Amino acid sequence: MSTDTSIPSRTVAVIDVGTTSIRMQIAEVGSFGVRTLEMLSQAVDLGRDTFSSGEISRRTIEVCVRILRDYRDKLREYHIIRPEDVRIVATSAVREATNRLAFIDRIYVATGLSVEPIDVAEVHRVTYRSIQPLLRAQRTLSQAMSLIVEVSGGSTELLMLDQGNVAFTQTLRLGVLRLQQTISTFQVARSRLRKVLEAEIQSLLEPVAELLPQGRQMNLVAVGSDMRLAARELLGQAPEADTLAEIPLAELAQLVDRAFALSEEELVEEFQISFAEAATLGPSLLVYQKLAELIQSDRLLVSAANLRDGLIREMGEGRAWSDDFHRQIIRSAWELARKYHVDEDHAGHVADLSRTLFRELQPEHQMEARDETLLYVAALLHEAGGFINQSSIHKHSMYIIMNSELFGLTADEVQLVALVTRYHRRALPKPSHPVYSTLDRERRVLVSKLAVLLRIAVALDASRAQRIQRIECLRIRNRLILSVPDVDDVAVEQLALPSARSFFESVFGRQLLLRTQTQAEASQPSSQL
Repeated sequence: MSTDTSIPSRTVAVIDVGTTSIRMQIAEVGSFGVRTLEMLSQAVDLGRDTFSSGEISRRTIEVCVRILRDYRDKLREYHIIRPEDVRIVATSAVREATNRLAFIDRIYVATGLSVEPIDVAEVHRVTYRSIQPLLRAQRTLSQAMSLIVEVSGGSTELLMLDQGNVAFTQTLRLGVLRLQQTISTFQVARSRLRKVLEAEIQSLLEPVAELLPQGRQMNLVAVGSDMRLAARELLGQAPEADTLAEIPLAELAQLVDRAFALSEEELVEEFQISFAEAATLGPSLLVYQKLAELIQSDRLLVSAANLRDGLIREMGEGRAWSDDFHRQIIRSAWELARKYHVDEDHAGHVADLSRTLFRELQPEHQMEARDETLLYVAALLHEAGGFINQSSIHKHSMYIIMNSELFGLTADEVQLVALVTRYHRRALPKPSHPVYSTLDRERRVLVSKLAVLLRIAVALDASRAQRIQRIECLRIRNRLILSVPDVDDVAVEQLALPSARSFFESVFGRQLLLRTQTQAEASQPSSQL
């Protein structure tokens, strides 16, 4: 699952449709890493629209159209014309708008560009991949707990790492624009604005306090343009890509005082920022300060990482997940499985059998390595529904997974995992089934391929004794023979296999047989055939 370091260089771009601006980064990617060629930014009122009225105004939509037309022309100057070389993502301001589909469609009609509301889970994944190497580079940080925080216009994203492993992720509806919209309804005098903001922030941070372990020292790693500005102001330079800048909490608190003491015009002049940035600077830095105080940290570590950098790096590395990232996904799945009291021995063994089947049957299914991870997660969670009721356990498992967060998996990937568990027993997928009926053909086929492998793996541990440790696949004409060495009697597994056998035949067009090693050898044709 390691990344390919011999990828030829190419020019790519990421456009971030954010709450207060639309930013574009153009870069060259290759085995050398990432080389930024140009960065552009234009202010917009997307967040102000969405967080006040719930939808994006016609005027703001047309402003976005104009900006994206200009960006499209810039892409053509760099000869970036292939869809796979440009990614346009939209954050909470678009994701939460009631007319988001009309917005996306209007952008496509006017520019030919496809805007994709980015999933929160993907933001956490990009953040993890960006920050983890920086923490690992310092032994004291790699062995400690670190709360990674990014405050944006619409939300605050939290990612807690414990000795490099993901402990939890959380999205708070604590964005500076959202805060301002809330406070504006109170008609607060400017002299009292900060106190009202502090009270609102404290209220929104209460759920975080319940998640924090007691008696553990923690670091706060800040990600975001406002904290990068704070680093430039307090340290004289912005954090570099491969290091974490350190700001004492006391100095940040003094900067917060300055930000609230100045008018927007004075902030623009003193810090050389836009009016949109000036409007949110004080509240944003205040959130970081209150989070540092909450975890009782006397300093903040500031990273240069941002969403665009992370997405561009992933475009250069390809779709493959690293071994470490794969482990974090599996770790998250185990935590969810334990929460719902699954039979860990059975779940782990079925997951291992599923992985073996995936690799042995690669010529038949032709799926990608990341699909193996989705299958493994589904296997770990296929009996989570037993926490609700053993009757219709497959449907309850699907419900639990659909309503849970699995680190590293997008909403679409979580949906796939849920559907695979839905079909690990009983009925085969049908067009009338909810959720499944909404899938396109490619995803329907993927669900069927993964579900049939899970169904076989479940049958192979029907005894729940973990008797079958090895599987060998023999292909004889239109038959696939599963040979299980070191097992003399497979009567229990044979009784459990029929539904998996018919499912396999309907998907792959081969007859599926289960044999002990002796039986399998006896069934092979002679060399003269």
